[in-house]
Amino acid sequence: MSLLNRLNEDMKQAMKSKEKDRLTVIRMLKAAIQNEAIKFGKQELSEDEELTVLSREVKQRKDSLLEFEKAGRTDLVEKIQTELTYVEIYMPKQLSEEEVSTIIQEVISDVGATSKADMGKVMGAIMPKVKGKADGALVNKLVNQHLS
Repeated sequence: MSLLNRLNEDMKQAMKSKEKDRLTVIRMLKAAIQNEAIKFGKQELSEDEELTVLSREVKQRKDSLLEFEKAGRTDLVEKIQTELTYVEIYMPKQLSEEEVSTIIQEVISDVGATSKADMGKVMGAIMPKVKGKADGALVNKLVNQHLS
């Protein structure tokens, strides 16, 4: 089942059960995916493209969460946390720090990286493998630790 079909089914359920917050998030996700498809001139996005859209939505909400926490806006913090919870339902299972670390070690040996100067090569090889499954900031931090 494609993500768009799953969103449509979940939207129907949210309407029936009168879950306004969930319904709003699902509609935003659908709109983001459809806008991306229009942007690329396609009827449907590939799974990878859908994952890119979802990752972008998660990142936007995490950034907003940080800003609202800094500003002391607890009302908006709660709203964004709820949205983030609903968006993350559609994301693939996240890798643990140990799993990411193992992938990093494999890539470092494959690429032959020895110092921080090879950071770009390592990140370029890792990110497609962990796309949507690990936070980029975590990957960056772990790669720095492994290369230092």
